[in-house]
Order: sequence, then structure tokens, then C-alpha cells
Amino acid sequence: MKAWKTYLNEHKDQFVNELLEFIRIPSISSLPDHMLHVQQAAEWVKNRLKSAGIESVKIMPTGGHPVVYGDWLHADGKPTILIYGHFDIQPVDPLDLWDNPPFEPIIKDGRIYARGATDDKGNLFIPIIVTEAMLRTEEKLPVNLKFLFEGQEEIGSPQLQDFIAANKDLLACDLVLSADGGQWDENQPALVLGTRGMASLYIDVQGPDHDLHSGTYGGTIANPIHALVQILDSMHDHNGRVTVDGFYDDVRPLTDEERTQFGWVPFDKAEYLSETGSTGIFGEPGFNTYERAWARPTVEVNGIYGGFQGEGVKTVLPSTAHAKISCRLVADQDPAKIADLIKTHVYKVALPDVKVRVTKGEGGAIPYLVPVSDRGMRIAASVLHDLYGKEPYQIRMGGTIPVNALFLQHLQVYTIVFAFGLHDECQHSPNEFFRLSSYERGQKAYGMLLNRLGEELSS
Repeated sequence: MKAWKTYLNEHKDQFVNELLEFIRIPSISSLPDHMLHVQQAAEWVKNRLKSAGIESVKIMPTGGHPVVYGDWLHADGKPTILIYGHFDIQPVDPLDLWDNPPFEPIIKDGRIYARGATDDKGNLFIPIIVTEAMLRTEEKLPVNLKFLFEGQEEIGSPQLQDFIAANKDLLACDLVLSADGGQWDENQPALVLGTRGMASLYIDVQGPDHDLHSGTYGGTIANPIHALVQILDSMHDHNGRVTVDGFYDDVRPLTDEERTQFGWVPFDKAEYLSETGSTGIFGEPGFNTYERAWARPTVEVNGIYGGFQGEGVKTVLPSTAHAKISCRLVADQDPAKIADLIKTHVYKVALPDVKVRVTKGEGGAIPYLVPVSDRGMRIAASVLHDLYGKEPYQIRMGGTIPVNALFLQHLQVYTIVFAFGLHDECQHSPNEFFRLSSYERGQKAYGMLLNRLGEELSS
């Protein structure tokens, strides 16, 4: 056994206990009452990087929650790898659905149960302790390493774009490894080739300037809820295809090779429906479920409200109605352009007898896609193959990870998602957990990958 593997095995209990200590910090980035806890988590990460042997470690301001940076740059002639992760976490509501207090981690049946266990503290900690193991046993690393861990991923990384743009020289690298993500299941690896982007909007419809008696004014004054429903309904045809003019113009079509790769990923319709609680599959014609979820854009109504919503009946014609919309975008779509197209559509179809206001949501995220032929991706695939004894699925994520596109935009490098959480580990939900088997497997994987990147990217 290689020395770094032996070190990890000998310190296994220590590293589990340290992870439990890290998880106990309630670093919820979305809640102002936890701002100091996010700072506390940054301090913990800073101190742990230092004790691992990482140099130049510092907490850096962003204008919001901080980031932690560190590096080790003594591998002459070797590539520079930037490792990314986040130490902020989601809120814990609803608290009554947790079996145990979310910040009092317990180990049960080979799993650590606590908020942040898998997303992303367990995965973030893995490359830190692997780096320590190599430095303590070999006094060197096979590559140059930089670390960037942020405290605002769970709120969309609002300040990270400006931070990366302002620190391009500090963060310059040959490849990014993201410790935020996961594998397909316990026995099957996967490589994430793409993540969808995001655009969001708010629609406000004003009818009369106050709620009216629906008997006196019903049928004579436009009802803003009716007007809003018509607007929303106009955005899709009955098959679910988006009908906003220009919405699909920039969508990069799937190649035959990509569709073949997606086809290798098994899909169990009954299991899928059981997971969702839905009665049937629905979506844009001409595409299967994975193609719709990973490589096709969407317009979704996330919330709609207005008028009387209490128990019983109150016969009013409401004054206002509101909707929140988000769009998941795919390669080559621009969030700002899509938001403008939807805004134009809303004003075009709105009834003339109501006032409509469309407001763009803050930020937005650019879609991200890495070529299958990318050298770093192929090296990561070889490590996963050797570790699992199987070829990794080549997949995309339906969700959004803004930082992947930001690294490509500002540093001109691709990000390889290299993490070991699994989809059933209740990320963002009560009873979140992280498998100890994944924790240990991830350590072995990072050691293998860093060594292989040092061998193959420098040749």
C-alpha cells in the first residue's frame, strides 16, 4: 500500500471526528442570523488547510460571505490544479421531520446524519486530508494545488463572479476539480459533462386598485388572476414545448454520440415515478426523460399567488396576482437574452385591461458543458474506471452550479466534477446523510487522480 493510503487508513477515526466537528457549525448562508456561523466555518477551513500543510492560506472578502484560499506550488513542471468546494449549507426546515437534531451529527448504519454532511462538507474535506496524507508521507505533491472554498454557493454565489474576475492571476490554473457533486450510485461512477444555466423573473399583474365584490364587479372588471393564468398558459403548448418566440434559437442540439451516451444510462420509469410521486412522464416531444432533464431548456412556474387564500369562501375579485418563474438553460443560451424574450412575450400576450410588470431576478447562471474529448475529463474517467471496475456514465445535471461556467469564462479552464455524494442522501432535505464508504472511497479517488494528473497532464 502506498504511504499516503496507509496514512489515511491510520488516521481514519481522526478524520471522521474532524468532519463531525466541521458539520456542527450551522453555516447557513441564506439566513442573516447565521452570518457569523458562515464566518466560523471559513475560519475552520482556513485552520484545517494550514494544519494540512497548505501555504498562503487566507480568508478573502467578497462583499458577501467570504471565500478561503490556499495553495502549494512547489511541483516544478507539473500542472496546477484548483480544487473548489463550499462550506455553506441549506436551512434545516422543517425541523420536526429530522430524526435527530441537524447540527448534532450521529453515525448510524455506516452513515453520518447531519445538515451539510454530503452537501458539501464531507466532499470538501476529502481533498484536504488527501493533500495532508501526501505531504506528511512524501513531503511533496504530484501537482501544484490551489484551493478555493466559498461560503455562498447555496444562495447562488452572487459575489463570486466579481471575485474570480478580480483574482484571475491568483486563481490561474490548468484544470478545476469540483468537490461539489456526486456519483451515480454506490457501484456505478459517473462524469458530469454539463450543468444547466438559470434565468428567473417575477410577474406582477394589477387589476383594480383594491379587492372588489365579485358579485357587483365580476364580469365587468378584468380579474388579474385570470389574466395571469392566461399569460402563464401561453408559454407552453399542450405537450410542454415552450412557445416563447426565439426561446430555442441558440440551443445546441444533441449529437448522435451524446444521445447514445445518454441511452447507456438505465432508466426505470416505475422507479422514477415512485421517487416523484407523479402518475406519468410528461415533457417536450422528441426527447426522452434524461434528454429533457439534462439537455433541454425549461420555463417553470415556481409559485403563483393572489386573492383570498384562507379557509372558506370570500367572494372577492382580487386586486393583484403574482407569479415567480425560473428557466433552466442549456449550452449556448444566454440568461439575459432569455429573460428579455420572456419579458417581451408577457407584455405581448397580456390582456389590455390590466397592468403588468415583469422584473428580472437577480444574477442568473450561464449553462456549462465540457467536451467529452477534454484531456482532464478522460483522466478522471480512467481513475473512476479503475476504482469502480466500470466505465463511468457520461451524464449532465439538470441543476445549476454557477461556478463551473464562471471558471471557464474568467480562467479559460474546464471544471471536472469529482465528488462522491449520492442522489439519495437527502441534500437540502431533512435527515441529510453521507456514507462513510463514500467518504473513504473519495479519499482513495483523489489520491489516484492527483497522481495521474501529475503524470499525464505534464507529459
